[in-house]
Amino acid sequence: MKKVLIALAASAAVATSFNASAADGTINFTGEVSSQTCAIEGNTTDATTKTVTLPRVAASSLATVGQTAGRTGFTLALTGCTGSSALVRFEQGPTVDAATGNLINQTTSGSNAQIQLLNASFAPINLQTNDGSLSSAITTKAATLQFYAQYIAANAAATAGQVTSNVQFSMDYN
Repeated sequence: MKKVLIALAASAAVATSFNASAADGTINFTGEVSSQTCAIEGNTTDATTKTVTLPRVAASSLATVGQTAGRTGFTLALTGCTGSSALVRFEQGPTVDAATGNLINQTTSGSNAQIQLLNASFAPINLQTNDGSLSSAITTKAATLQFYAQYIAANAAATAGQVTSNVQFSMDYN
């Protein structure tokens, strides 16, 4: 009988034991769903796809780290806008070099050449952090955002070959 009582007492103790825990903090999330939007004019049948062709440059123009060549302008034209300003936010992804913030060459040739994006003031845009991306005022329901792309010797002298890459973007409207 004594053994049964001890077993019952032990079972009751185990059944009522629990781990005490308390919250260490709170994370609040806020956001907004906006009705403001614009149509993005690309240069393909899919208006959100744009192709920028950089000129052919000599590998010797990218002989040392940081040298640039082949600066080429391009725009993103917005129409039918209801907001007052637009900002391009470039998306981080596998084509963005986390160390340089430039676009990684996606071909097996043309090593050490990356593509660097510049804002309308010719300042580099770090695609990893979006530092350097500028907003544009929307007037008469339209805006044109000016950018430039150029080759840059990333880690060593660039070698001859094809250079291709891509980046996804989204638009922020205010």
